[in-house]
Parts: sequence; C-alpha cells; structure tokens
Amino acid sequence: MTDPTTSPGRFNEEKATYTVRGADAPDLEAGIAAIRKVVKTLPVRPGVYRMLDARGDVLYVGKARALKNRVTSYTQVPRLTKRLQRMVAQTRSMQIVTTHTEAEALLLEAQLIKRYRPPYNVLLRDDKSFPFILLREDHDFPRVQLHRGARRFKGQYYGPFASAGSVRETLNALQKLFLLRSCTDSFFANRSRPCLLYQIRRCSAPCVGRIDEAAYDELVRDAKDFLSGRSTKIQQKLGKLMSEAAEKQDYELAAVYRDRLRALTFIQGAQAIHAEKLGDADLFALAAKGGQMCIQAFFIRGGQNWGHRSFFPAHTSDVPEEEVLQSFLAQFYEEVPPARLVLTDRPLPEAELLAEAFSERAARKVRLQAPQRGETARMVRQAARNAEEELDRRLAESSTTARNLREIADLFELPEPPERIEVYDNSHVMGTNAVGAMIVAGPEGFRKNAYRKFNIKRPETAPGDDFAMMREVLGRRFARLEKEDPDRSRGEWPDLLLIDGGKGQLSAVCEVLEDAGVHDVPVVGVSKGPDRNAGRETFHLPGGREFTLPANAPVLFYLQRLRDEAHRFAIGAHRQKRAKSLVTSPLDDVPGIGPGRKRALLMHFGTARAVKGAALEDLEKVPGISRATAQGIYDYFHPRG
Repeated sequence: MTDPTTSPGRFNEEKATYTVRGADAPDLEAGIAAIRKVVKTLPVRPGVYRMLDARGDVLYVGKARALKNRVTSYTQVPRLTKRLQRMVAQTRSMQIVTTHTEAEALLLEAQLIKRYRPPYNVLLRDDKSFPFILLREDHDFPRVQLHRGARRFKGQYYGPFASAGSVRETLNALQKLFLLRSCTDSFFANRSRPCLLYQIRRCSAPCVGRIDEAAYDELVRDAKDFLSGRSTKIQQKLGKLMSEAAEKQDYELAAVYRDRLRALTFIQGAQAIHAEKLGDADLFALAAKGGQMCIQAFFIRGGQNWGHRSFFPAHTSDVPEEEVLQSFLAQFYEEVPPARLVLTDRPLPEAELLAEAFSERAARKVRLQAPQRGETARMVRQAARNAEEELDRRLAESSTTARNLREIADLFELPEPPERIEVYDNSHVMGTNAVGAMIVAGPEGFRKNAYRKFNIKRPETAPGDDFAMMREVLGRRFARLEKEDPDRSRGEWPDLLLIDGGKGQLSAVCEVLEDAGVHDVPVVGVSKGPDRNAGRETFHLPGGREFTLPANAPVLFYLQRLRDEAHRFAIGAHRQKRAKSLVTSPLDDVPGIGPGRKRALLMHFGTARAVKGAALEDLEKVPGISRATAQGIYDYFHPRG
C-alpha cells in the first residue's frame, strides 16, 4: 500500500506500507507481539518506520539502513532503555516506508517527525519560519524585502537570518548603501513624485525616473556582491568614486559616497565574529544541564554573521547528546537550506550520512565537520559558551516560573502546579472583525505553537457582545477537545483557565463548561482595577469569591504577563483580520465573478455597494456581463425567501 504522507516528487522509489494491529492493552508483551508480526514481512533495505498506539497515533518515527534488523532490535527488551520499553509497551501497529538509500530515509524521517511530532522523538520545538532577504527580480527595477515561508517569487534569497530584527538592520544598510527600492509594485506604479525615502537618501527613486535601468542594475549587482560577502570590492569601489567626485570638486556627490562608505564600515564592524574566511557556514553547539539541553546556532553567509538563535529541543531525557544534536540537524534542515559547511562542537555518529542527505537536499556539496583546532574551532567554542550561558538563563527562568506555578496552585487551590494554563481574550472594534484568542503557558514558558485564534462567526453571537463571544470561543474549544482528546491522554486539556474579564465573562465560561459536562477545569476571571490600573487587578472565582493581590507580589507580575500576552495576541489577530477586510470586496464572494468582471462592474457603478443595490436591468447594461451573469449577481445580493 502506498504511503500517502510523502511527496511523490521528492521520493521516486516504490513505497511499501505494512500495518499490523495488536491488542489494545498497554503492555510490553502485546507491543512485542505486534512488532514481531511486522518483522516477518520486512525487507533488509533502507526505509522509515512509524510506531503507532492503539488509537493510531504516531509514537515514534525512525529510519534504518536495514529495516528488518533495526525493527527486530525493539523485541530485545533487555537491551532497550526504559524510555524505549515504555514506547514498545504502547505500540500496537507499525507502518513501513521503504526507500532506495539511507540518505533518502533520513530526509523522509525528518519530514514525518515535523508532521506528526511524536512523543518519543527528539523534537525541534521552535516552529517559527526563518526570515530571509529577498531580492525580487520579477520587475524591471528589482525590490528588496523581508521574506518568510515558501519561495514563490522569482529572485535571489539570502539567509537564513536569526531574527526579523537582524534582517531589518541589513535592509536598512542596503537602503543606505545601494538605494534600492523597498516599495510594492502598486505603490511604485502610482508615484508621480519621489517619496520620503528618496529625500533622506534611502532610495534612488526609479519610480519617477531619477535613475535609469542600467544604473539601477549596477546598484543591484553591488547589493548582490555585498550579500554574497564581497563587501571589500564594494568598499574599494565607493572609495574610488568618492575620490573622483572630490577631484572634480563635486563635493555634494562626494559626501553621498562618503555616507555610503560609512554605512558599509559600520555594518562590517557589527560583524564582530570575524568569519571572513568561512564563506557560508552554520555553527552548532550543544549544552546540557539540569535535565535540559540548549543548542546554539550561528549563521555565517559570505563571511558575515547573520545572527544566532537558541533552541531547546523537547523529549531529550535518556537520549545521548550526540543523538539529540544529530536529530536536531535533520529536522532543522527540513525547511532551511543548509550552508556549504556545517560545523558542530562534537563528532556525530552519522556525520557522513547527514552530509550526504544535506547535499541531496541542497543539490550541491555540503560538508559536516567537528573542528578540533584553528580559527573554526575557536568559533565553535564561542558558540558553545553562548549555549551554556543561554541554558543557565533558561534554568534560572524555569526556577522562577516553577515557583510562580506553585504559588498559583496555592492561590487558586489547585491540586498541583499547573502544567498547561490557557488564557483567553477577545478583540474587536464596535463589534467588527471580532476575534477570540487563546494563549498557552506552562513550566517551559509560552507555548506559541499551541496558540489559537477564533474568528467569531456564529449568527447568534451579537456584534460587540463580549459574553456571547466568550461563550462561542470556549464552546468551540471544548467541543474540539472532547472530539480529539476524549480520554485526556495527549496533554492538551488545560489545568487552569484564565479569562480576561470580570463576573460576566466568568459566568459565560462556566455555562459553557457546565453544558459540556466539564466540572474539573478551574476557571478564574481577571479584571483590571479602577481606571484600568495594572497592579490592582481583581481575581474572580466561581461562586462569587473575589480577591486582590499585593501590588508587588511576584505571582501577580506573572499573571499580568499571561494576561498581557493574551491581549497582545488578540489585538494582533484582530488587526490582521481588519487589514484583510480593507482590501476585500463583497464582489469577491459572488460566484462567477473574476477579476475582469469585477473591474467592469466597479468601472460601471463606481462602488461595490452600488453594485449590490443595482436593479437587474442596470446589471445587464454592464459591458461584458451577460444576462445570465447579471441574474446570478442579482440573486446573490437579493436571495428569495
């Protein structure tokens, strides 16, 4: 049976899937029996295996050079760690996908881990996409911009950068140095005079002809050289142009080149890691302490330091550090293109296999090294120091968070410190573009990959009715929980609900929980004090009990952070929805109306509202609108009955 989860364009080999069901009881013998049934049909060839529990949820994804040998090892219980014994005890079926090579299996393994996030795999927790600089080349005058996500546009992509802030710094430098445009194509097409960026010498104003295409292309070539690490060439060129302008006594032009040269010198000074000889490289170092691990990554492109980021992988207990780093790298490069050189602070057991897989993905040679001496080793040691320091900060924050969670348990009379706190808030303007928001926090901090936003869409929810909005949001949330995790085995049920609001919002939530038959989830409402002062919040509990906390109580600051994060997320979701509504039209949803007919209608009537109120006879007079189409438009806006 062909595995539907893999991309046929990426793996061309025949994929065979074997599934065997065992008993539902979670015991070791049943798990071993299920695995042995699979082993009988397995080939001795590379592939990926998935272990599934009685419900069909993926417990673990692994790859093997010889599937039969690897899967057989799970039946040899004395050789398994306690962690793997627990996994085998829960296993009731397996799915197998064969591949041509072990490198292909490694790539597929990373895809499936990212998709299913199994509880027994080391997981890359940070699911945010990395920002890139995109030099778009689908216009006569290319624009430079920040880019995340799929590479849909024609142009050159430079990255990854560690953060959006480091991208913006580089974009700012590009504007000063090369005067490239950053505006959208529609803004560019509708200019009649230069914008402010031209006035402050951040753009060459190609939109109004202040620079011709040939001169602009030269700026683009210089920008590519800079982003590719050839900044010395740019520095020499700017110095020469400044000298020539000064010799001609064109001091104003010489000053322009001087300012651009200063901007370049500043950027070069900011790249303090001194990685000129590395070219394109990624550095990784791992630190372990207190049961947690931190991986520090540095991104070097063209000899320039494009920032660093810390990662705290999950499910690392009882897993060797080398295996954690190896699994992390495979998942990390699932979406991020690997650099030509990947440096690690320790040798990895399957370094050659990783290099082969990364080379296959990048369609070029990728080297994986663990330097022991020289400049590269010094840089890796620097990354290791950063990892240790970041882990120390994390452990200190975790200690503080753990103390706050214990105090919350005492404060709200919980049986134990909460592992999952859900905070809810709503945002709207006069009832329009209403959204609800849920953020999640726990011992490890904010779990941003668990955040959810809810578009308020039920007809019975009156615009602006905060109580009805809260009922809708919580009703949908718990209906989904009951469907997806009825036995509460997946850790997605909250240990505490915090509601931004007072008695009314709290009562609405309690009604929802009562209707859903949920009686064991504590709920607390948090209302702001007089004049909405932070520090004078009132906490509302079911049954009418209320209390406040001292203004300097650490647990109050923690609860304020949770409330403020929910507020921030709700406002952001509302602003996104409002911005989207500003560029949409009622005509977008009319069946059979594409861009051409929409343009004809707007040209004829002036506004979408006028189209909505037009008579059938008037619609038939629009060029390009047939009688049948006019009837369809009229019926859409004037439904019968």
